[in-house]
Amino acid sequence: MKKLERLASGGRPRVLDLFAGCGGLSLGFQRAGFEILAAVEMDPHAARSHAINFHPGDRFDLHAKPRDISQEQPDQVLGELYPGERAEDLVDIIIGGPPCQAYARVGRAKLREIWRHPEGYKLDPRGDLFLHYLYYVDRLKPVALVMENVPDALNYGGHNIAQEVADWLEDRNYVCRYTLLNAVHYGVPQMRERMFLIAVAGELGVEPEFPVPTHAFTLPAGYKNARKVAMRTLGLLQPERLGSFVSPPTVDPALPPAVTAYEAIGDLPPITAHLENRIGRGPRRFTEQVPYAGPPHSDYARLMRTWPGFEALHGISDHVIRYLPRDYRIFARMRPGDQYPEAYAHALSLFMAAVERLRREGVDIAPGSEPYQRLWKEYVPPYDVSKFPNRWWKMERDLPVRTLMAHLGKDSYTHIHYDDAQARTISVREAARLQSFPDGFRFAGTMNPAFRQIGNAVPPLLAWRVGAAVREAIETALGVRLPDRP
Repeated sequence: MKKLERLASGGRPRVLDLFAGCGGLSLGFQRAGFEILAAVEMDPHAARSHAINFHPGDRFDLHAKPRDISQEQPDQVLGELYPGERAEDLVDIIIGGPPCQAYARVGRAKLREIWRHPEGYKLDPRGDLFLHYLYYVDRLKPVALVMENVPDALNYGGHNIAQEVADWLEDRNYVCRYTLLNAVHYGVPQMRERMFLIAVAGELGVEPEFPVPTHAFTLPAGYKNARKVAMRTLGLLQPERLGSFVSPPTVDPALPPAVTAYEAIGDLPPITAHLENRIGRGPRRFTEQVPYAGPPHSDYARLMRTWPGFEALHGISDHVIRYLPRDYRIFARMRPGDQYPEAYAHALSLFMAAVERLRREGVDIAPGSEPYQRLWKEYVPPYDVSKFPNRWWKMERDLPVRTLMAHLGKDSYTHIHYDDAQARTISVREAARLQSFPDGFRFAGTMNPAFRQIGNAVPPLLAWRVGAAVREAIETALGVRLPDRP
């Protein structure tokens, strides 16, 4: 294989990131010493963010172009970005996290049937995106690949999607392993469970391994139960039929404790303008740099300010929050760990106090009247407590936070700041910190698109550890030391 010869002679491994988003996986692999060759991402804001951070040079507009993997073949993408080069020779590693929902309805037998057709990856819309990912692998024949997905990829409608993909790859002479990793065990201040599959070309003669945890933390019952549900399909199989699955790495309790919310964001400047009516509705743009209030207060904060290539030594420009005037007083009353039922109870208490205050002033508001309903809306959120118990959550200062999700692009109630005096949801930069994006990493668009990009991303610190494991497998196989990041 020509690309193995290039790597053996000291070449830097070149990565193509599919379903790249803003670049969480890319950033981690770059930190592990890989060159980020190109990305395929159809969301315009995320595609532009990826280009801003990894390809700010002469061909920026081409790299920032949104690309639909179902419409652009690998030769087309790489031919446009690197004219005159042979696509298969360019790409050493493919990484990405294709959506799995549609593919779950295809299944192993149907997948193999589709692939017998010369352009079979186009034929079944039920598995369109996953099949296109696999088509890129089939066409570019990478030395290694990494696939990231939700834990339910192990048990989606009775399908073990990860094993079906592994079977397909092993038919093409790849050695595959997959498992579940939680970001909190790799220095990320967030409990985020994900499935990772690593495959290496059979010519390498090695078995891929997963990174050893760097931080200790006992996952809450909810996360443990979710892992059990995801692995239920595996439990139904005989041990000899577990296929390419390996048990999640053991976490040594003697490791350093998990990074906390305070360690992650406690050094960022306080935000209180909203409590003084100095912000209003409208898009939040990242045009004003806010200076740091002082030196970094933790090793994690120092890393976020000094990540190589993404240093931010003086301040940040995306420390902006949502305008939620009804809820500031509720946030201030909530205790760390409180969820929506507690928030709702606080809102009712505040409302009744307002009614009583008006009565003392001689204004008697009858229940059901228009003034009563108007006052109710000013104090009480409209969500049903029985249907949305987890909709709100106040972070706990001395613990890592819950999973950040793409829903951040719509609201941020799942991550309310632990500081009562600030009485707000987290800022864009705080969300980025909790996802382990360094302060010098820039997000295209305004506040809502940035929140969505962050929530969709793979935490770069976790990606770095996974990338280092892939690098070690290649180095072991070739007996060489690959170049470090320049």
